[in-house]
Amino acid sequence: MPASAVVFPGLSELLADTRNLDVIIVATPIQTHAPLALAALATEADLYLEKPPVASLADYYTLLDAAASSGRSVQIGFQSLGSHALRAIEELVAAGTIGTLQGISATGRWVRDRAYYKRSRWAGKRSINGVDVVDGVATNPLAHAVATALRIAGARTTADVASVETELYRANDIESDDTSVIRIRTAFGLPITCVLTICATESVEPYVTLQGSEGTAVFHYTEDRLAIETVSGRTEETYGRDDLTENLLAHRNRGVPLLSSAVDSGAFMLVLEAIRTAPEPAPIDGAYVRWEGNGEAAHAVVTGIEDALERAGRQHATFSELGLPWAGSSPTPFALPAS
Repeated sequence: MPASAVVFPGLSELLADTRNLDVIIVATPIQTHAPLALAALATEADLYLEKPPVASLADYYTLLDAAASSGRSVQIGFQSLGSHALRAIEELVAAGTIGTLQGISATGRWVRDRAYYKRSRWAGKRSINGVDVVDGVATNPLAHAVATALRIAGARTTADVASVETELYRANDIESDDTSVIRIRTAFGLPITCVLTICATESVEPYVTLQGSEGTAVFHYTEDRLAIETVSGRTEETYGRDDLTENLLAHRNRGVPLLSSAVDSGAFMLVLEAIRTAPEPAPIDGAYVRWEGNGEAAHAVVTGIEDALERAGRQHATFSELGLPWAGSSPTPFALPAS
């Protein structure tokens, strides 16, 4: 930190000492998002809020109310939603390039070591002293996979989701899930299955698959790379991306539509709420977990997880429905709030 940097004990003190702000960026521990966002919205500035927006559906509704009352704009940090590939995907689906869209899956295979869960007091927690955190695989490290799949499916608001089921597991000694299936059905009847782990053999760039009656499209969202495969052959293209901070400024100055607004995070927040209220993640039997590496650099690997993710995504099945020997839970349906 440069010697000229000014340090404040809290956001309220910073805001009291700072005038004429255009944008406030909140990229802090998950459990602090709600109070800091509300403090930011009490100013004349617009807000860039890192994902996940907040740690509960109740806090989300409070955030929306505060934004509406203040007249301020809120952009959520799902950076993949700035990809130009999303427009290309919308166009190929409309053109019937892969036939009728029958389902969407999001696949995430990452590695996180023991040190990852010791980097902060909130890492891997469901709550701290009664305050929701919900730091699980689908709500933090691979939250972009969920958000991107929902956006491609046209599910933006809470009204766009018909059902959510969760099946949560953990191989690490943590509170939250690290290996899970989230199964969603949109209000339009489209199934979305998110198959996610941070207990893979090696990290692979996550991707969202569009399953069509006459082909598939695979979007590697961290790379803005879209691959299309039909009977006519395979094509691949890499697209550009709009920066969400710049988009927020353009919205503020010229009325350009937000690419990742708080309102359009409603569908994601239903998924987070389903995870928050689900039973505690089931521990995976140690007989099906091996550890690679040493000390704090060691990471868990669930036996056969790569094949399990591929099958679950393709079949829109949970791990227990696949009959995996370590999957002793069953999918938990989420009771959608009354609209």
